[in-house]
Amino acid sequence: MTFDLTTMDSILDPPKLIINVALTGIVPMKQDNPNVPISEEEIVEDAIRCCDAGASIIHIHARDASCQPAWQTAIYKRIISQIRSERPSLIICVTTSGRVFHALEQRAASLHADPDMASLTLGSMNFPSMASVNDLETITLLAEQMKNHKPKRIVPEMEIFELGMLNTAKYLIRKGVMVPPFYCNLLLGSLGTISAEPDNLLSLIRSLPLGMTWSATGIGAYQHFINCLAVDLGGHVRVGLEDSLYEDPKKARLATNLGLVNRIAEVARTRGREVATPSEARSIIGL
Repeated sequence: MTFDLTTMDSILDPPKLIINVALTGIVPMKQDNPNVPISEEEIVEDAIRCCDAGASIIHIHARDASCQPAWQTAIYKRIISQIRSERPSLIICVTTSGRVFHALEQRAASLHADPDMASLTLGSMNFPSMASVNDLETITLLAEQMKNHKPKRIVPEMEIFELGMLNTAKYLIRKGVMVPPFYCNLLLGSLGTISAEPDNLLSLIRSLPLGMTWSATGIGAYQHFINCLAVDLGGHVRVGLEDSLYEDPKKARLATNLGLVNRIAEVARTRGREVATPSEARSIIGL
């Protein structure tokens, strides 16, 4: 949805809340939090549980038999087919991250598993333990593969960590590389990128291209804080163990994906927002 400071319709009459849950990520391991789903079976089971609790988008990072990040299409196909056999309307998003695998063929391999959406980070940045390099040529080639994918186009899940990444989004839209529908995640609070402050979230929202459906999260201790701001501002949310391993900022309670979904769904209801089903989320985004 488009945030409009002149009418405030986004706040006073928001749509149902889309909950996007990032189950696993690339970095978390069982020793960090035993609740991180690593095996194919764990990822599928967690996806089904979260869907039943209110998640309408599942963001998938595959792992191999040794628990390390995997890029192979066959692994993604197995995961996606099992989820779709149980929850056919659930929106499935795969990663094209370049943090571990840098070759274009590896990053694009998950697209051949026929997801509904795929992540597209719109710039380079420093994470605490490594750099994530996303040059404009690679971003463009990934976006073009998503647009031209058959039998159906894959919608980019634009990942925005900085205001400059929105400039890249507008450039690719202007060039026709990305076409509607538009959906983005605003991610705040990662060391080396935009900090998780309310003014920064508002700046990102104000800079969104017209017609952009937006979701927001905070990294680590800031996840729930930014989630709640997004709910109140009429946006949508991303939760999950990829972004935060703990329920609380003091890191006293290990989180679960199901618990994070349940918590933000309850927050939304207390603020008068219903949670979108997968079918409703498809309609809101325009899938």
